Amino acid sequence: MALTQRLEFRQSQSLVMTPQLMQAIKLLQLSNLDLSTFVEEELERNPLLERASDGPEAPVVGEQQMSERAEFSEGGEAGGDDFGEGASGGESFEGAQDDWMSRDLGTRTEIEQTLDSGLENVFSEEPAEAAARTAQDAAPTTYTEWGGGASGDEDYNLEAFVAAETTLSDHLAEQAAVAFTAPADRMIGQYLIDLVDEAGYLPADLGQAADRLGAEQADVDAVLGVLQTFDPPGICARNLSECLAIQLRELDRYDPAMQALVEHLDLLAKRDFVALRKLCGVDDEDLVDMIGEIRRLDPKPGLKFGTTRTQTMVPDVYVRPGPDGGWLVELNSDTLPRVLVNQHYYSELSKTIRKDGDKSYFTDCLQNATWLVRALDQRARTILKVATEIVRQQDGFFTHGVAHLRPLNLKAVADAIQMHESTVSRVTANKYMATNRGTFELKYFFTASIASADGGEAHSAEAVRHHIKQLIDAEDPSAILSDDTIVEKLRTAGIDIARRTVAKYREAMRIPSSVQRRRDKQSMLAHALSAPASADRTRDAASV
Repeated sequence: MALTQRLEFRQSQSLVMTPQLMQAIKLLQLSNLDLSTFVEEELERNPLLERASDGPEAPVVGEQQMSERAEFSEGGEAGGDDFGEGASGGESFEGAQDDWMSRDLGTRTEIEQTLDSGLENVFSEEPAEAAARTAQDAAPTTYTEWGGGASGDEDYNLEAFVAAETTLSDHLAEQAAVAFTAPADRMIGQYLIDLVDEAGYLPADLGQAADRLGAEQADVDAVLGVLQTFDPPGICARNLSECLAIQLRELDRYDPAMQALVEHLDLLAKRDFVALRKLCGVDDEDLVDMIGEIRRLDPKPGLKFGTTRTQTMVPDVYVRPGPDGGWLVELNSDTLPRVLVNQHYYSELSKTIRKDGDKSYFTDCLQNATWLVRALDQRARTILKVATEIVRQQDGFFTHGVAHLRPLNLKAVADAIQMHESTVSRVTANKYMATNRGTFELKYFFTASIASADGGEAHSAEAVRHHIKQLIDAEDPSAILSDDTIVEKLRTAGIDIARRTVAKYREAMRIPSSVQRRRDKQSMLAHALSAPASADRTRDAASV
């Protein structure tokens, strides 16, 4: 078999993901905040791209200033100018000042008669005083000298004057600088402060702290005891029980009964009040009061100094009732970046550019700017199309509420608007819709379906969760509904659902089990019944 070289032509089809297509897909799944950041970066990078408000239609700042100056000058002429006629205010002032400075004051005798004093009575200032007075009388040359505190350039940022947020670490470090005087204690304290998490807790095991610092374990424990007295109360604890105990000591309420309650929080979580009464040695009334004090404490004291900033959720789509009984769907224009391609600037540059490298650079800039404008327009149209179909599919939700939310998946919307499921998935990610029933993420309207017990139309999983919550909220404290009972009631209502599904939905809504709900509601009922009795005893004691 001989080895030879030859040329062959083959024709094939393949899907190529161009950079523009990849970025267009990326734009679909960006939120409005991320999209604004991306557009700002493109505006800085591309000289042919500009905001729509920066075009010729928008008034130029310089022209506004010129018009204000012209009006001011005309007003000065109309009202009569004390510094000169037929000139603007600034020119009149400068002309009058020059005339005064160049005016001949006359001889010594004439000056003394004018001032009504001899020139020998005017004492010359000391050099230092003269220099200080000259510097004081000099006119400010920049905005910072007027007390504005900012430079005269366009990068002036008012947010620079806002006080920085105090973090938990900084707050503890300031207290440690006052509490510890020995350098070794300060080093141990700073090391422990660096280990505190955002909730205000230290790791449960601090055995390696002494070895890493080369200090005695007793010194580490002593420093830890001082740190646990810092503000806020409960800080630098190693577990929840220790955190609550520190706060109770601060309130002078850490007696033996409260100590037993704090050391057995697992029983409190299980609502095992019988065992807690035996351990604490108190009656039902005292136990209810102790539990109330525990609930008023802060289990995560460090969150008061959180460094994360909450961002306001801005809707991308508005849904309003229409005049014909339907729904009007419109985009939020505030979240849509307005950018334009400066074709005039490109045409002027193309006439003067001679280098091939510069020509190719500006050609790429023109292509990228044109693509970005088209991609933003296509993104807005796609979001509006998907939102309109969601509103059409979930018309019952907008009219009657969450109980009428229909089961919906991505394929149903994609087939209705003739798009791919992945496109619909990207469009519904990080997008929000403002409706008459609140603001929801677009993915909220896509729920799984649960079969009907009588063979009718399927039910939405979100509607079933809402039904379960309504049943539990309306249950009688003396007849708590178990998961099996909830399944029977749902099947009576035409919803075919398994018991494990009910338990899963209940746990997702953070609703405790029937046993815990029975203990909790009976405790609340006993507390409500004991309140009038205690009030009667107080009135009887007062009457005696």
